[in-house]
Amino acid sequence: MEKLFSYGTLQYPQVQLDTFGRLLEGQSATLLGYVIGEIEITDAAVLKSSGQRFHPALLYTGNQNDTVNGTIYAITKQELAQADEYEVDDYQRIAQQFKCGANAWVYVVKSSL
Repeated sequence: MEKLFSYGTLQYPQVQLDTFGRLLEGQSATLLGYVIGEIEITDAAVLKSSGQRFHPALLYTGNQNDTVNGTIYAITKQELAQADEYEVDDYQRIAQQFKCGANAWVYVVKSSL
């Protein structure tokens, strides 16, 4: 199983159903050294699923006082590939360690790395 952190639209039930065909189970987690910004979405399928033109986007600060709360989900490798398809090209998936000590994939804004 893979672990994927969501702080935005992948937490929405409709997005989970559209992307994975099921509702995900997860645990709350906090990521240090990031803040949430936003990006404009132009992909029609993503807009239809999320219902939002602007999506939250992780921006790296390196400041351990900056935190982002979200959920870590256990998903399959196939579902991770489906999440990659859902996320637009402005995002990049990277591995991060969380305050609780867990490691998981996260999508961050490419320009913030």
